[in-house]
Amino acid sequence: MIPLRDNVPSRTFPFVTVGLIVVNVVIFLIEFLGLGRSGMAQVTIRFGMVPADLTAFFTGEPIPAGRAVLPLITSIFLHGGLVHLLGNMWFLWIFGDNVEDRLGHLRFLLFFVLCGVVGNLAHYLFNSGSPIPAIGASGAIAGVLGAYLISYPKARILVLIPFFFLYLTELPALVVLGFWIVLQFFNGAASVVYSQATGGVAWWAHIGGFLGGILVFMLFRPRPRVSLRVSRRATYGR
Repeated sequence: MIPLRDNVPSRTFPFVTVGLIVVNVVIFLIEFLGLGRSGMAQVTIRFGMVPADLTAFFTGEPIPAGRAVLPLITSIFLHGGLVHLLGNMWFLWIFGDNVEDRLGHLRFLLFFVLCGVVGNLAHYLFNSGSPIPAIGASGAIAGVLGAYLISYPKARILVLIPFFFLYLTELPALVVLGFWIVLQFFNGAASVVYSQATGGVAWWAHIGGFLGGILVFMLFRPRPRVSLRVSRRATYGR
Protein backbone atom coordinates (compact mmCIF):
# COMPACT_ATOMS: atom_id res chain seq x y z
CA MET A 1 0.00 0.00 0.00
CA ILE A 2 1.32 3.41 -0.99
CA PRO A 3 -0.20 6.28 1.04
CA LEU A 4 -1.05 9.35 -1.02
CA ARG A 5 -2.55 11.71 1.55
CA ASP A 6 -4.60 11.84 4.73
CA ASN A 7 -7.63 13.82 5.82
CA VAL A 8 -6.26 15.34 9.04
CA PRO A 9 -5.74 19.11 8.69
CA SER A 10 -2.73 20.79 10.30
CA ARG A 11 -3.21 23.82 12.52
CA THR A 12 0.30 25.15 11.90
CA PHE A 13 2.73 25.13 8.99
CA PRO A 14 5.11 22.13 9.34
CA PHE A 15 8.39 24.06 9.26
CA VAL A 16 10.45 21.23 10.73
CA THR A 17 8.96 18.54 8.49
CA VAL A 18 9.68 20.62 5.39
CA GLY A 19 13.12 21.52 6.73
CA LEU A 20 14.02 17.88 7.35
CA ILE A 21 12.97 16.98 3.81
CA VAL A 22 15.06 19.81 2.36
CA VAL A 23 18.11 18.88 4.45
CA ASN A 24 17.92 15.22 3.45
CA VAL A 25 17.49 16.05 -0.23
CA VAL A 26 20.34 18.59 -0.21
CA ILE A 27 22.71 16.17 1.53
CA PHE A 28 21.85 13.47 -1.01
CA LEU A 29 22.40 15.83 -3.94
CA ILE A 30 25.75 16.93 -2.54
CA GLU A 31 26.78 13.30 -2.20
CA PHE A 32 25.45 12.18 -5.56
CA LEU A 33 26.42 15.17 -7.70
CA GLY A 34 29.46 16.44 -5.84
CA LEU A 35 31.15 13.29 -4.61
CA GLY A 36 30.10 10.58 -7.04
CA ARG A 37 29.61 6.92 -6.24
CA SER A 38 33.04 6.41 -4.66
CA GLY A 39 32.63 9.55 -2.56
CA MET A 40 29.21 8.43 -1.39
CA ALA A 41 30.71 5.14 -0.27
CA GLN A 42 33.32 6.97 1.79
CA VAL A 43 30.67 9.18 3.41
CA THR A 44 28.59 6.11 4.22
CA ILE A 45 31.57 4.41 5.88
CA ARG A 46 32.49 7.54 7.84
CA PHE A 47 29.04 8.73 8.94
CA GLY A 48 26.94 5.55 8.74
CA MET A 49 26.20 3.60 11.91
CA VAL A 50 28.56 0.61 11.99
CA PRO A 51 27.40 -1.90 14.64
CA ALA A 52 30.87 -3.44 15.02
CA ASP A 53 32.34 0.00 15.84
CA LEU A 54 29.68 0.57 18.49
CA THR A 55 30.42 -2.84 20.01
CA ALA A 56 34.12 -2.00 20.09
CA PHE A 57 33.36 1.28 21.85
CA PHE A 58 31.07 -0.37 24.42
CA THR A 59 33.69 -3.03 25.19
CA GLY A 60 36.37 -0.44 25.89
CA GLU A 61 38.41 -0.70 22.73
CA PRO A 62 40.33 2.46 21.74
CA ILE A 63 37.89 3.80 19.18
CA PRO A 64 36.85 7.49 19.16
CA ALA A 65 33.30 8.26 20.26
CA GLY A 66 32.93 10.43 17.18
CA ARG A 67 33.46 7.40 14.98
CA ALA A 68 31.33 4.95 16.97
CA VAL A 69 28.55 6.96 18.67
CA LEU A 70 28.03 10.10 16.58
CA PRO A 71 26.84 8.06 13.55
CA LEU A 72 23.76 7.12 15.58
CA ILE A 73 22.64 10.62 14.57
CA THR A 74 24.52 11.41 11.36
CA SER A 75 23.36 8.20 9.69
CA ILE A 76 19.76 9.42 9.91
CA PHE A 77 20.48 12.05 7.25
CA LEU A 78 22.15 9.75 4.71
CA HIS A 79 20.49 7.65 2.01
CA GLY A 80 21.90 4.98 -0.26
CA GLY A 81 19.92 5.83 -3.40
CA LEU A 82 17.14 7.87 -4.94
CA VAL A 83 14.39 5.31 -4.24
CA HIS A 84 15.51 5.07 -0.60
CA LEU A 85 15.41 8.85 -0.26
CA LEU A 86 12.09 9.41 -2.03
CA GLY A 87 10.33 6.65 -0.10
CA ASN A 88 11.41 8.03 3.26
CA MET A 89 10.69 11.65 2.40
CA TRP A 90 7.25 10.80 1.01
CA PHE A 91 6.18 9.09 4.25
CA LEU A 92 7.59 12.01 6.23
CA TRP A 93 5.60 14.46 4.11
CA ILE A 94 2.34 12.55 4.49
CA PHE A 95 2.48 11.92 8.24
CA GLY A 96 5.06 14.31 9.69
CA ASP A 97 3.01 17.51 9.61
CA ASN A 98 0.31 16.17 11.93
CA VAL A 99 2.79 14.80 14.47
CA GLU A 100 4.69 18.10 14.35
CA ASP A 101 1.39 19.90 14.86
CA ARG A 102 0.77 17.97 18.05
CA LEU A 103 4.29 18.18 19.47
CA GLY A 104 5.30 21.66 18.39
CA HIS A 105 8.24 22.43 16.14
CA LEU A 106 11.23 22.06 18.47
CA ARG A 107 9.91 19.02 20.28
CA PHE A 108 9.14 17.38 16.94
CA LEU A 109 12.75 17.89 15.81
CA LEU A 110 14.01 16.31 19.05
CA PHE A 111 11.43 13.54 18.68
CA PHE A 112 12.58 12.80 15.12
CA VAL A 113 16.24 12.50 16.13
CA LEU A 114 15.46 10.39 19.21
CA CYS A 115 13.39 7.97 17.14
CA GLY A 116 16.24 7.69 14.65
CA VAL A 117 18.68 6.88 17.46
CA VAL A 118 16.32 4.31 18.98
CA GLY A 119 15.88 2.73 15.56
CA ASN A 120 19.63 2.53 15.09
CA LEU A 121 20.07 0.94 18.52
CA ALA A 122 17.38 -1.64 17.69
CA HIS A 123 19.26 -2.49 14.50
CA TYR A 124 22.47 -2.74 16.54
CA LEU A 125 20.94 -5.23 18.99
CA PHE A 126 20.35 -7.72 16.17
CA ASN A 127 23.56 -6.98 14.24
CA SER A 128 26.14 -6.10 16.90
CA GLY A 129 29.04 -7.67 15.04
CA SER A 130 28.24 -6.35 11.58
CA PRO A 131 30.85 -4.17 9.83
CA ILE A 132 28.23 -2.92 7.34
CA PRO A 133 27.17 0.73 7.83
CA ALA A 134 23.47 1.38 8.35
CA ILE A 135 22.07 4.62 6.93
CA GLY A 136 18.70 6.23 6.38
CA ALA A 137 15.91 8.10 8.13
CA SER A 138 13.67 5.02 8.22
CA GLY A 139 13.87 4.55 12.00
CA ALA A 140 13.01 8.19 12.64
CA ILE A 141 10.13 8.13 10.17
CA ALA A 142 8.87 4.86 11.67
CA GLY A 143 8.67 6.77 14.94
CA VAL A 144 6.53 9.39 13.19
CA LEU A 145 4.23 6.61 11.95
CA GLY A 146 3.89 5.20 15.47
CA ALA A 147 3.00 8.62 16.86
CA TYR A 148 0.49 9.20 14.07
CA LEU A 149 -1.14 5.82 14.64
CA ILE A 150 -1.90 6.43 18.31
CA SER A 151 -2.99 10.00 17.60
CA TYR A 152 -5.29 9.40 14.63
CA PRO A 153 -6.18 5.69 14.35
CA LYS A 154 -9.48 6.57 12.67
CA ALA A 155 -8.03 9.06 10.21
CA ARG A 156 -8.66 8.20 6.58
CA ILE A 157 -5.65 7.52 4.36
CA LEU A 158 -5.94 7.56 0.60
CA VAL A 159 -3.76 4.68 -0.61
CA LEU A 160 -2.70 3.19 -3.91
CA ILE A 161 -2.70 -0.62 -3.93
CA PRO A 162 -0.78 -2.31 -6.77
CA PHE A 163 -2.56 -5.66 -7.16
CA PHE A 164 -2.46 -6.81 -10.80
CA PHE A 165 -3.75 -3.30 -11.51
CA LEU A 166 -3.57 -0.01 -9.59
CA TYR A 167 -6.40 0.23 -7.07
CA LEU A 168 -7.16 3.54 -5.31
CA THR A 169 -9.03 3.36 -2.02
CA GLU A 170 -9.47 5.02 1.35
CA LEU A 171 -8.60 3.12 4.55
CA PRO A 172 -8.35 3.93 8.28
CA ALA A 173 -4.87 4.78 9.54
CA LEU A 174 -5.14 1.81 11.91
CA VAL A 175 -5.34 -0.52 8.92
CA VAL A 176 -2.66 1.17 6.81
CA LEU A 177 -0.06 1.63 9.55
CA GLY A 178 -1.04 -1.57 11.34
CA PHE A 179 -0.37 -3.50 8.14
CA TRP A 180 2.94 -1.66 7.75
CA ILE A 181 4.27 -2.57 11.22
CA VAL A 182 3.10 -6.19 10.94
CA LEU A 183 5.04 -6.42 7.68
CA GLN A 184 8.12 -5.02 9.43
CA PHE A 185 7.86 -7.62 12.20
CA PHE A 186 7.48 -10.41 9.66
CA ASN A 187 10.55 -9.29 7.72
CA GLY A 188 12.49 -8.58 10.90
CA ALA A 189 11.88 -12.12 12.13
CA ALA A 190 12.87 -13.48 8.73
CA SER A 191 16.07 -11.45 8.79
CA VAL A 192 17.14 -13.15 12.02
CA VAL A 193 16.75 -16.61 10.49
CA TYR A 194 17.60 -15.86 6.86
CA SER A 195 19.95 -12.90 7.04
CA GLN A 196 20.85 -13.10 3.36
CA ALA A 197 17.27 -13.13 2.11
CA THR A 198 16.01 -9.76 3.33
CA GLY A 199 17.74 -7.42 0.91
CA GLY A 200 19.94 -5.63 3.43
CA VAL A 201 17.01 -3.62 4.83
CA ALA A 202 17.33 -2.64 8.50
CA TRP A 203 13.94 -4.04 9.50
CA TRP A 204 14.63 -3.84 13.22
CA ALA A 205 15.44 -0.15 12.89
CA HIS A 206 11.91 0.29 11.55
CA ILE A 207 10.41 -1.74 14.39
CA GLY A 208 12.50 -0.04 17.08
CA GLY A 209 11.77 3.40 15.68
CA PHE A 210 8.03 2.69 15.53
CA LEU A 211 7.77 1.40 19.11
CA GLY A 212 10.18 4.05 20.37
CA GLY A 213 8.12 6.72 18.61
CA ILE A 214 4.99 5.66 20.49
CA LEU A 215 6.80 5.76 23.84
CA VAL A 216 8.62 9.06 23.26
CA PHE A 217 5.46 10.67 21.88
CA MET A 218 3.52 9.75 25.02
CA LEU A 219 6.31 11.03 27.26
CA PHE A 220 6.35 14.35 25.42
CA ARG A 221 2.73 15.08 26.43
CA PRO A 222 1.50 16.31 23.06
CA ARG A 223 -1.16 18.92 22.43
CA PRO A 224 -4.79 17.82 22.07
CA ARG A 225 -5.37 16.23 18.67
CA VAL A 226 -7.43 17.66 15.86
CA SER A 227 -11.09 16.70 16.10
CA LEU A 228 -11.92 13.89 13.71
CA ARG A 229 -15.33 15.44 13.19
CA VAL A 230 -13.59 18.41 11.65
CA SER A 231 -11.15 16.30 9.65
CA ARG A 232 -13.90 14.19 8.11
CA ARG A 233 -15.44 17.30 6.61
CA ALA A 234 -12.06 18.53 5.38
CA THR A 235 -10.98 17.84 1.86
CA TYR A 236 -7.66 16.12 1.21
CA GLY A 237 -5.06 18.83 1.38
CA ARG A 238 -1.92 17.05 0.30
